[in-house]
Amino acid sequence: MNQVTAGTLLISDPFLKDPNFLRSVVLICEHQQEGSFGFVLNKLYNQKLNELMSDLGNIDYPVYYGGPVQVDTLHFLHRRPDVITGGIQIIEDIYWGGSFDQVLSLLTEGLISKNDIRFFIGYSGWGEGQLENELTQKSWITHIGSKKLIFHKNTALLWKDALLDMGGEYSILVNYPIDPQLN
Repeated sequence: MNQVTAGTLLISDPFLKDPNFLRSVVLICEHQQEGSFGFVLNKLYNQKLNELMSDLGNIDYPVYYGGPVQVDTLHFLHRRPDVITGGIQIIEDIYWGGSFDQVLSLLTEGLISKNDIRFFIGYSGWGEGQLENELTQKSWITHIGSKKLIFHKNTALLWKDALLDMGGEYSILVNYPIDPQLN
């Protein structure tokens, strides 16, 4: 897969040294000539939702580190367009954003599950031509996003499972050490 579109997964090359993207999988939500925008799917943030928003009581949903840009903002992906309006469809049954008031209401009433929504602090962004340059430098491996990978049950295994999902030569990459000089 060479063309990046909304729904593309960027899987970091095993030797990518950038600490923001080390062994990460990024879902691209928007890709235009002016730039690209997405979320790191597999980096758990050090606080839960109710620690970031004190009025949520015991709603301890996990929050993921979406990326190094605007880490003072909260975003979400969801699978419930039937109860959250205004979201933008990324792939079939996966939406980015929507009415946060509806989300808060659904959370406090217990009408949405952790399997239906993911929260991200910050996002990953690329300026015009920046992502294309990183792809040319082979910093990223592109893959078609799927519900199974985007809402992976164990995000600690997502990087490996995304490569295994691609099969062939990519499945060998899961065994590469983070720093081959340490072997």
